[in-house]
Amino acid sequence: MGIETWAYGEHVLSEADLESLLHAAAVSNQSRLLFCLALAPLQARPVARLREIAIKAGWTGAKRLNLSEYLKRARSLAILTPEGWKLTSGGQQHVAAAARKPQTTAIRPVAENLRALLQRIRSTDTRAFVEEAVRAFEASLYRSAIVLSWIGAVAVLYDHIIQHHLSAFNAEAAKRDRTWRPASTSDDLARMKEYDFIQVLQAISVIGKSVKDELEAALRLRNGAGHPNSLKLGEHRTSGHVESLILNVYSKF
Repeated sequence: MGIETWAYGEHVLSEADLESLLHAAAVSNQSRLLFCLALAPLQARPVARLREIAIKAGWTGAKRLNLSEYLKRARSLAILTPEGWKLTSGGQQHVAAAARKPQTTAIRPVAENLRALLQRIRSTDTRAFVEEAVRAFEASLYRSAIVLSWIGAVAVLYDHIIQHHLSAFNAEAAKRDRTWRPASTSDDLARMKEYDFIQVLQAISVIGKSVKDELEAALRLRNGAGHPNSLKLGEHRTSGHVESLILNVYSKF
């Protein structure tokens, strides 16, 4: 994470930086408020404005908290001025250190590789899904990263079929399902279950059997991550899922 902007020696955060920091693992509410104070442009902010910033960045818990009490406990990191709360130099250093904290070795290279492929995705809707998947991955939101990276990969495959293999796809789909209505858009392709979609891709030689098996495994993980259950996920399992999609879908189609 961490697009850093330095102005007059002060560290400020972009909206994307703020979202990542607010949703990182094991972050205290006090630190979250300091991050909100560091949103560019760096300035004093009343409590009501801080609450708006926090909620907009996805920290919904800020609705119920006494933000002033947390900031009072921050002591040397934030002070109350007539215009509102503002960071001290110590608070700025605290935020700068947190924003520069390196990603774990599992997350950083995979996230960077996926981000590097964003500009190759023609569809703005698909690109938005993938961008959100990267940000979720960087913020250690593993379930979200798994689900969103899968949705983005399927969207990339839909686009590829529409552009290059639509006739063959419709012919194979009709063989398997007499009720199949010929597809002409991605929304039409989405009528087919994703598992069946993968089978058709192999049948018309868009992917081979090994890739089909890999995508089936990714789909099972996506289904597990996308529903409330006891499944536990960590950075390495998520990294493997995202890396597989990069190698077999994002970098190929």
